[in-house]
Amino acid sequence: MRGGVGTSRPASVSRCTGDARYRAVVPYDAELAHRLQRLLAAEGVSEKKMFGGHAFLVDGHLAVAASGQGGLLVRVDPAQTDLLLDEPGAEPFEMRGRPMTGWLRVDATALTDDAVLRSWAEQGLAYARSLPPA
Repeated sequence: MRGGVGTSRPASVSRCTGDARYRAVVPYDAELAHRLQRLLAAEGVSEKKMFGGHAFLVDGHLAVAASGQGGLLVRVDPAQTDLLLDEPGAEPFEMRGRPMTGWLRVDATALTDDAVLRSWAEQGLAYARSLPPA
């Protein structure tokens, strides 16, 4: 079974959004992306589709994203990574089987409250703003 016309992505990986007559297959949680758009509207971020997700960037640096692997991808101060892993739903973000210091994945089940989502987004924004423009 395929995730969409012309793709080899399994249907179980993709989520369909929008009106049933005009469905767009996306590999990330579109509702989470819309919630982030609403929360970050006044923050001066740019948006970009990347890594199979919907990313929000500050001066070219990814701050937070509706991840293509589900949940939220958050860029954080590497010195805070271990401390933030104690938060509900937080887990190390792995790339090619390796945990990436300074990057966390937060399970969608921990993000049902907008205050919690905002807190994670603010973590990502703060760290991205601390970096020189890309």
